[in-house]
Amino acid sequence: MSADTGRNATFYNYRLLKKIVLPKPLIQGFLTLPFIWLIAEMIFISWTSIFYFVLAVPIVLWVHFVIARSVLIITSHSYRKRWRFTRRLPWVGYLPDQYVSYSTYRQVHLHASWIGLGIIAILIPWSPLSFIISLLVWHFWFLAPRLYILAGLKKQPKNGWIKFNEHDTSYYMS
Repeated sequence: MSADTGRNATFYNYRLLKKIVLPKPLIQGFLTLPFIWLIAEMIFISWTSIFYFVLAVPIVLWVHFVIARSVLIITSHSYRKRWRFTRRLPWVGYLPDQYVSYSTYRQVHLHASWIGLGIIAILIPWSPLSFIISLLVWHFWFLAPRLYILAGLKKQPKNGWIKFNEHDTSYYMS
C-alpha cells in the first residue's frame, strides 16, 4: 500500500452487538399466514374476498412506501442511496439496503405502523368488511418481521446501526 492511499483511506470500526436471525420454522409459518387468512375470509365472509385480498397488497405496500419516504424526507437527508424496495421474503417492502441508524429505522416503522392503522380506520365506513380485514392482514404481515427486529433490539443502545443481511439482521455500534 502506498503512502498516499494510506493517508486517504477511510476505515470504519463497527462493533457487532447483536445478530438477530429469523428461525426457518417462523419464516415458513409466516409465509403460510396469508393463505390461511384468505381461506378463512372466503369461508366466513364471501368467496369474493379473494379480489379484496389481492387488491389490498399493492395498496398496503404503497401506503407503507409513502409513509416511509415521508418520514425519511423529514428526518434524514441521505436516504436515497440507503433505502430501496425489496421483494426478498420475508422483507417485502421498502427497507434499508445499507447500514441505517437504529433511530431512523425505528421512526420509519413505528410511523408506518400507526399511520397505516389510522388510514385503515378511516376507510372503515366506506369499505366492505372483507377489504378492511384484508388491509389489516397485509399491514401486519408486512410489518411483522420489522417489528420483530425492533423487539429484538429493545434492550440495545439506541445510537447503533442496523444492517440487513441475507439470513440475519446485524446491530452495530460505531
